[in-house]
Amino acid sequence: MAELDTSGGGKHKGGKIRSKKASTRVDLTAMVDLAFLLITFFMLTTTLSKKKAMDLTMPDNSVKTSQLPVAATRSMTVLLGSHNKLEWYMGEAGKSAPTVDNYGKDGLRKALIENEKQVEATHAAPDNFMIVLVKPSDKSTYENLVNALDELNITNVQSKAIVKITPMEIADLQKNGIY
Repeated sequence: MAELDTSGGGKHKGGKIRSKKASTRVDLTAMVDLAFLLITFFMLTTTLSKKKAMDLTMPDNSVKTSQLPVAATRSMTVLLGSHNKLEWYMGEAGKSAPTVDNYGKDGLRKALIENEKQVEATHAAPDNFMIVLVKPSDKSTYENLVNALDELNITNVQSKAIVKITPMEIADLQKNGIY
């Protein structure tokens, strides 16, 4: 039991004779109980952190649909390699030189913004948006894929897809030492 003692302090030798004061005792048990109840209440009702999730719509593989023709100059392909490196190129594989880059604002984000501006300038509406194909390799990590998708969301890319990587693209990653 917690208590607060406010007694006079004892006898003094010499001096004046004072009247004896009655000791007051305050029982603090109820206050301690209330404090622990409040702590418990706030701990149980507080949300520590909310999960962050990205909406990703995947196509249904069981339904075969016809593909719409897309100009190669509107498409950007991002190949995810090892060692937190990636490779990107505009157009078709093998027809344009790939650029080895990294993730972040000076790497993939800068390339996405510049290529988007170029596509908007060279194509008429409504076909003036860029299509980005993300192709993770066996050597890339899940974190690399999430980072690439984050960069796509930051730069507001309208059309994006996660696609299987081709053997020719794997050979290109090996040639550049990021597979």
